[in-house]
Amino acid sequence: MARDAAELPPQRPPLRAKTPLNLSKLQSPHPRGVVPWAALAPPLRDAIVRPRFPPGQTSQRTVNRISIQIVRVLAISVLVGAIASGCSTANEGYFDQCEPEVSPAECYAKRRDPESAQVKMASDIALRYINDHPAEEELWDWRSGVLMYGLTELYRVTRDESLHDYYQAWMGYRIEEGYQIVWSDSCPPAITAISLLGEAPSDEYQQVVDDVLHYLDEVAPRTDEGGISHNGILGNRPSVWVDSLFMFGMALNRWGELADPSRLDMESEQIQIFAKLLQDESGFLRHAQNWPGYDESVYWARGNSWVVASLSDYLRIRVEREENDLEVELPFRKHVEAIVGVQDIETGLWQTVMSHPNETENYLETSGSALFAYGIARAYRYGVLGDEELAVAQKAIEGVKQMIRIDDDGPVVTGVSLATDPWSLEEYLSVPVADDVNYGVGAVILALIETSGLPDPERD
Repeated sequence: MARDAAELPPQRPPLRAKTPLNLSKLQSPHPRGVVPWAALAPPLRDAIVRPRFPPGQTSQRTVNRISIQIVRVLAISVLVGAIASGCSTANEGYFDQCEPEVSPAECYAKRRDPESAQVKMASDIALRYINDHPAEEELWDWRSGVLMYGLTELYRVTRDESLHDYYQAWMGYRIEEGYQIVWSDSCPPAITAISLLGEAPSDEYQQVVDDVLHYLDEVAPRTDEGGISHNGILGNRPSVWVDSLFMFGMALNRWGELADPSRLDMESEQIQIFAKLLQDESGFLRHAQNWPGYDESVYWARGNSWVVASLSDYLRIRVEREENDLEVELPFRKHVEAIVGVQDIETGLWQTVMSHPNETENYLETSGSALFAYGIARAYRYGVLGDEELAVAQKAIEGVKQMIRIDDDGPVVTGVSLATDPWSLEEYLSVPVADDVNYGVGAVILALIETSGLPDPERD
């Protein structure tokens, strides 16, 4: 991810998918209802992860540890009994669930308390940034893609048209200029295209989505296990990088939610492959697989935070569809448990290298900490995580707010590490930090929104 735009090949017209999807012809299936995770008794909920119940079949995959397997059987009995008695997420829900008469858009905004000080801070950060940085200066890459994702989510809460105008202008300008989909880091702009498609059909935005899907389906190299290689056609060897689970994963999440549920299954498959290749017994994920010069003892904070952010959104969608995915939730919960264990007690932030806390050159980093807060809070909102993890997210956002400097023209996000490749420990520790970095701004906006309006588990 450290490549600059100048190092990429010259711009050319975008790839064209063979068969564009037609939104007007797609229908979402009515999924089978299941008892919500949050409805289980806490001791049982804490001992297991949810079994997956896709529409039409029940997974019987074996869990390795016998003790977990026994408790899982008991849990399935509880689930079956609850389903038989008519219990479902329609009447026994989670924090972000609203009454049936409340529209999804209104519910999303309401649950994040648009009048809160945190949403006000997120708006002030966003408006100062877009005032100082014209939309046409933002590139077609992961950096700007993360910024725009933050702005689209903030717009859903505040309905501030200046935010919408900005990311729509950026998308239009980049489409007109031409773009390339050549590696995972080319994919995040599709998140914004999907957001805009959710408002109204558009051939231009549809083409962006089609180009990304065509790249993932037909162009991107894969490892022997089937994992999508991060460096795409720019790389000389297939290698999965942890970043990709956000870079292409969020696009798969949102397109699967909006139009094509099969993309959720594709995302689930990739998550399982990445977990197999990158997650070790500690729960953390390594930055890369099969990459020369990478020190595998390094657990990079922002890399791990990409995963927490993306998987929490994937699990949100499954919850809202009244589905479960054990094969994703198991590594997610294990991952979060590891993340919680290394949070800085004093600040609530995370060090840029989480596995070497005593290195003198190590430093607390803003963007990864913000994405941890965002992902953990999102998982809490939809019943995947509980009060203990919520307290972690709330401590984290307090730390993140301390990294926001108030200048004469508005608040500035500080302490964001710059782009990072899989390197030696010394190279990770020497990555410089900067202020007012677009993806750091996007990450902090997401964290401020997602932790706004939540209960305080220490008081409630």
